[in-house]
Amino acid sequence: MDWLYLSDVLPTGVDPVLVAFLLAASVVTSMITASLGAGGGALLLVLMAFWLPPAAIIPVHGLIQLGSNGGRAVLTRKYIDWQVLRVFLPGVIIGALIGGLVLVNLPPAIWQLTIALFILYLCWGPSLPKAVLRPVGIFLAALATTFLTLFVGATGPLVAAFIKQIHEDRFRTVSTFATAMTLQHGAKAVVFGFAGFALGQWLPFIAAMVVCGFVGTWLGLHVLKRISNRHFQVIFNVLLTVLALRLIWQAAGESGLLG
Repeated sequence: MDWLYLSDVLPTGVDPVLVAFLLAASVVTSMITASLGAGGGALLLVLMAFWLPPAAIIPVHGLIQLGSNGGRAVLTRKYIDWQVLRVFLPGVIIGALIGGLVLVNLPPAIWQLTIALFILYLCWGPSLPKAVLRPVGIFLAALATTFLTLFVGATGPLVAAFIKQIHEDRFRTVSTFATAMTLQHGAKAVVFGFAGFALGQWLPFIAAMVVCGFVGTWLGLHVLKRISNRHFQVIFNVLLTVLALRLIWQAAGESGLLG
């Protein structure tokens, strides 16, 4: 790819080398999520946070993830659990409406620690009571995680851990999670659009990232076919645990416990 044309993908002043790196990262992180169930979106968020303007990180990341998860949902559409999503969608809508009304900055250490502990419980604790996995529980989970994603942009692992409690089949988990996150990121895009975030200058970059993400998803799904459900669950839990521990480390840093 010509470095001169890479400069057209990001707003003025951003290094073309960075563009190439983030496009490659989109391929790799989408491949991780498609093959292992989760983790790619959080990793991409971390990488983007190193270089992009703070005000742009969450809305731009949200639109990239909207495209990436949408592509994954399309490629795995025959495995989607529509019964779960019919309950998930109203929670997404209400959570986005509430979040759009307040748009406050939550103390990072609080949400980081809370999300991490929930993930660890969902991965290694006793199975959730069946009542929690029924429509009311799914609705409340959708509402809470959609509200949080407007401010922290990293609730994907929590949604993935919750859906893992519902499905044991790896394709069912990946496809339903992808569709749920498509709904959440779609709602996020609407909220930030009404909030006045200027997305126009970012659209070429977002489009390029989505295309690269689709390539990564296609590669990751081929890897997923070679993994058994049992091995997938083990890898999935370990990956989510690593992400949870990283959130705990961040919370400790935010609160000053690491000096």
